Amino acid sequence: MTITQQDCRALDAQDPLRTLRDLFHLPEGTIYLDGNSLGVMPRATPARVADVVTREWGTDLIQSWNKNDWFAMPQKVGDKIARLIGAAPGTVVATDSTSINLFKVLSAAINLSTADHPQRKRIVSERSNFPTDLYIAEALCKERGFDLVLVEPEEIAAALTPEVAVLMLTHVNYRTGAMHDMPAVTAAAHEAGALMLWDLAHSAGAVPVDLTAAGADYAVGCGYKYLNGGPGAPAFVWVNPRHTDRFWQPLAGWWGHATPFAFTPDYQPAPGITRYQCGTQPMISLAALECGVDTLLAAETHGGMAALRTKSLALTDLFISLVDERCQGHGIGLATPLDHAQRGSQVCLTKDEGAYAIVQALIARGVVGDYRAGDSGKHKDILRFGFTPLYIGFEDVWHSVDHLKQVLDSGEWQRAEFNQKHAVT
Repeated sequence: MTITQQDCRALDAQDPLRTLRDLFHLPEGTIYLDGNSLGVMPRATPARVADVVTREWGTDLIQSWNKNDWFAMPQKVGDKIARLIGAAPGTVVATDSTSINLFKVLSAAINLSTADHPQRKRIVSERSNFPTDLYIAEALCKERGFDLVLVEPEEIAAALTPEVAVLMLTHVNYRTGAMHDMPAVTAAAHEAGALMLWDLAHSAGAVPVDLTAAGADYAVGCGYKYLNGGPGAPAFVWVNPRHTDRFWQPLAGWWGHATPFAFTPDYQPAPGITRYQCGTQPMISLAALECGVDTLLAAETHGGMAALRTKSLALTDLFISLVDERCQGHGIGLATPLDHAQRGSQVCLTKDEGAYAIVQALIARGVVGDYRAGDSGKHKDILRFGFTPLYIGFEDVWHSVDHLKQVLDSGEWQRAEFNQKHAVT
């Protein structure tokens, strides 16, 4: 049955989450399908950031560390993020970048594994994991005399040999939108005697996550994608409480000290997750991140992450169906799993030729997605579209596919200006 624009408009009218769109500043004429790279700015953010700059910094100055509770901001924002990822209060801290946090927890995991199982000298990850994760792991392996083993998703179980110390995976794959079964994979890693480290960059705030129920060991995640914290927003780090106090993290800076203002010459790590901080924290960025996280928490009165997940699947189902119905004959493939249990909150289309240019042509029309290059092996070029249910509606999906059809039918993507690659793709 043909899906019409009116059908999509009716779905929007029935959507219990539709009022959450008002929490965001959305440029007129833009359908933003790139929240999996950079989330939309919340309407509350400019005023909050201005207040931090003009009042807390401009007037209160250094008193703000106490008067405006700056010192506790990493834990305060961390506790809010914890509600989105199935973590207990006091086990998450918002700090640094995902790459730096990954270095911290992977180092800690190596120390933990080496102490208990010195013969385990291998880290396993997915070949198509986000590159920064692989770079950090590669550097640590060289430093510590470990081996980094990269496998395809279907090879993970077989790769969990007695030599493996850590299984390091991203929950939702950035290229394809494919999602791992977190409880099952974590259980398999533990059954093999390995520790489980999850990167939640493409799942925190996008799909339900329960680190505690899954029994994971370590997790990191991003603040500027689905958490809407702004470009370069602080990331977050979680450590299972059973591991937190066993080892230092390697960046033993003063904010991770038990009593930083005692100014002792020796390092004494703070108890719990606080030790995973390093240097002085960025208050302006943390304030912006808190505004972003608050947009997710606003959904709690509308059914929370479960309701967001239901809408996300409906949006991505609709997009897949419309592309299949309206864009046939142009060599468009689908990289994202059809199975709901294996799908994140994005849809990735493939194209043998012109994927980058097609995305640029769509952006020129106000439909913002992004492009990821393929390789000479199994991965084709990707047209990547993120569906953030907080601010994307069903009619947005209809219009985006309508524009895609026009771009393909007309061949306008072949114009020279759409084939000039920018530094950031």
